[in-house]
Parts: sequence; structure tokens; C-alpha cells
Amino acid sequence: MFEENNSKIRLKRPEWLKIKPPLGENYANIKRMTRAKALHTVCESARCPNIAECWGRGVATFMILGDVCSRDCKFCAIAAGKPQKPNPSEPESVAESIRAMGVSHAVITSVTRDDLPDGGAVHWAETIKTIKKLNPNVTVEVLIPDFKGDKKLLDIVLEAEPDVLNHNVETVPRLYKTVRPQADYARSLEVLRYAASQGFRTKSGLMVGLGERKEEIFSVFDDLRMRGTKIATIGQYLSPSKKHLPVDRYVEPKEFAEYKKYGKKIGFEFVASAPLVRSSYQAERFV
Repeated sequence: MFEENNSKIRLKRPEWLKIKPPLGENYANIKRMTRAKALHTVCESARCPNIAECWGRGVATFMILGDVCSRDCKFCAIAAGKPQKPNPSEPESVAESIRAMGVSHAVITSVTRDDLPDGGAVHWAETIKTIKKLNPNVTVEVLIPDFKGDKKLLDIVLEAEPDVLNHNVETVPRLYKTVRPQADYARSLEVLRYAASQGFRTKSGLMVGLGERKEEIFSVFDDLRMRGTKIATIGQYLSPSKKHLPVDRYVEPKEFAEYKKYGKKIGFEFVASAPLVRSSYQAERFV
């Protein structure tokens, strides 16, 4: 149980989670490009373990609305605090960078901006529209916050017509108070249900290794399918620092295979389930 293992003891990382350091020309090019345009990527801010592989393929997930989050989730490496004002030139900079990278599927995410009256919805919409205008053949996947469940704000994003609407539930409902104290499981499910009801292809993901039980993961999968979610991702939680929640356990690959099998059985179109899977990992394959 999570509560019993929430101590200073840190588990030794198994061999299947050993990660190569980021190297290579594509990695260096993307890093230079993001620095030159003052852009943020969730790859760096969230310390994604797949950064070497993805950037080596010329793929990155851009994070808009700054790199400081108005919420303080206990699993997340992104800094929490008082965010800066949105950069009005960011949509164009992101769109130009996507064109320069030559990708066919762009993934955009953001920090949560509860400090803004619209939660950043208008900035989101402008980013999607600008990407599509400059890159008419590129599909756009968005990984959005919950906008406090306000459907009027969600509509602003949906009216920009993203190709995939992703919103992560992150963990099982029993652990929300510990893992995501400012979020709400039912609210996240409603975001996904509403987007699916409007005809959008929806996607969600969660982590394991935070103290959840196997049957709880199956139950979350059931909840997502009942709300029309078509794509699911599940990966191992890796604690960003000693200040964050510790890893309760390292889930073996064979258990991830069970989750994938169950997900396909109940009707997900695609399930990515493996230790190093993250929400936007190989997202282009889903489309």
C-alpha cells in the first residue's frame, strides 16, 4: 500500500528502467531551436525518460503557457508557483518550430493555469489554429488540463479542431488526495466524456507504482471506455526528486502486458503499456 511505503527508503531502479543519456545531432538541433525561440518542452520540464529516443527521431512535445504550474501535484517534476503572463508570440513560434522539425504529428501540452480567467483556453485555441495554418498536413494532438471542468472553456479548445484530445487521469481515484490534491477524478472523466460526445478522438493515461492495486487499474480502464476514450497509455512512475512522492514499487513488464491485453479486450483502439511509456510517447503511431 502507498501509505505504508511513504518513507525515505528509495527502491533500486531495475535494469529494464535504465536510460541512455541524450546525445546526437537531432537532440542538439531541437535543444538549440527551443532555446532560440524561448520555447518549453514537456520532455525537459517533466524529465521524460524517453527524451533521447524521441529527440533523436526529431520528435518533441511542446509545452505552452510557460513552465510554471499553478497546481502542485506531488508526482510532477514541473515547477509549481506563480506563472508568468502568456507569451503572445508563442503560438507562431511553436508552429514554426514544428514546420522546421518536419514532423507529421505534433503534440502540444501545457501547465495548468488556474490563475488565468479562461485557464489559457484562448491561447490554446490560437496555438492549434496557428499550427494547422502553417502546417496544413500535420495532425495535432493536445494534452490539456481540466479547465476546472468548465465546458465553455473546453469548447474554445475544441472549436480549434485538434485531431486528438488527450487528458490524463494520472492515477486511480483512491490516490487522488495524495497524488493530485487539486484535481478531481470524476471531473477528469467528464472532460473526456464531453470531448468524445462532441465527436473528438480521446486519449488518457495513468502511472503505476504509486500504491495502486491491479484491480483499480482495470477499473480506471473501464471508466475511460465508458466515457468513449479510444486510446490509453500506462507507464511506470519515476520519482523526480526526494521532495516528490517515492516509488511504491517497480512494475514488471509482464504486468504491463496484462494491462495492454485487458485494454484491448474492453475495446480501446490502441493501448501503450510498458515501463517507459509516457503520454506522448510514439503518439504518431496512434494516428
